[in-house]
Amino acid sequence: MKRLDEKLDRIRSGHYQRTDFIIADAKDADMSFGAAVAGPELDEDGAPTGRMKTLQAYRDDMLRVIESDLVDIMLTSVSGAEFLAARHALDDSPITQAIRVNDSSDIWNPRGANYKHLPAAPFRTARLDRVRPLADLGLYAISFYNDLAIDLDTLERYAEFRDDAAAVGLRHFLEVFNPQFAVDTHGADFADYNNDAIVRCLAGVATADRPIFLKAVYNGPRSTEALAGFDPANLIVGILGGAAGTTRDTLELVQQAERHGARVALFGRKVYFAEHSVEILRAMRLVIEEDITSEEATRVYHDSLAKLGIRPKRPLADDLEITEAVLQEDMR
Repeated sequence: MKRLDEKLDRIRSGHYQRTDFIIADAKDADMSFGAAVAGPELDEDGAPTGRMKTLQAYRDDMLRVIESDLVDIMLTSVSGAEFLAARHALDDSPITQAIRVNDSSDIWNPRGANYKHLPAAPFRTARLDRVRPLADLGLYAISFYNDLAIDLDTLERYAEFRDDAAAVGLRHFLEVFNPQFAVDTHGADFADYNNDAIVRCLAGVATADRPIFLKAVYNGPRSTEALAGFDPANLIVGILGGAAGTTRDTLELVQQAERHGARVALFGRKVYFAEHSVEILRAMRLVIEEDITSEEATRVYHDSLAKLGIRPKRPLADDLEITEAVLQEDMR
């Protein structure tokens, strides 16, 4: 049994401890950003060269994170999973391989793209018969728009996926994005609408076909507590990371989310675009497992960078700022 399944068993049984908090490294962004996935190449002074790093740079970071053993899940594209399988990177590891199995248009982010301003069009690149030999866990993503035609199509495609996944023996977790533009919920708070839409869409799904946990946007303390507390044995809530932000943003997000009932964090850019992916993951473990503040953990992170001879992207004073509005709600 992988470490993920041991932790899920304890969470479902009501015996959760902070050491059971699940962290995933989301290295599936090649299905979103294309050739820009690894970010800009920098010269020795830290200035952009005008070129992008290669895919190998992105994959090398997967291997560093796996070697650190600080995560429970390594989420990749099919091609990323094939890379890891060819190197037997996870053969003897307690880390679970997961694969993104759909790529609706709201994650299409080529340079100059306009897709994020439009409702997500459901789409699947990955063939599940190719996924299953590489992993027994997939990520399926949806968004709700309070639009009957769009949401009906989304849910019908999700139902088709569940049938296809059952046929090949693939379990999954469900990612629920917030729309990237304002949605009219007729006076109700969007987070309440979204919580209701999530619960409603899973109410008719049998246990064998349900997601093993959710990956959703952190919409603040109240909505996270409401969703996490609704049916904690059967609906385990996880949070996604979003944009890179400051180090304090990253650490405060994971700390707040856990405090309000989330049991999983799945971060991509907040890990990869940190100065050192392994050290930011170590800091995340600190704020969860040792209950130190996000401010203190940010200072520890900067100390680690100094010991490694790595120049931080921001001065410590700037990196201690909480810049994400949703996180400031819990600081008042």
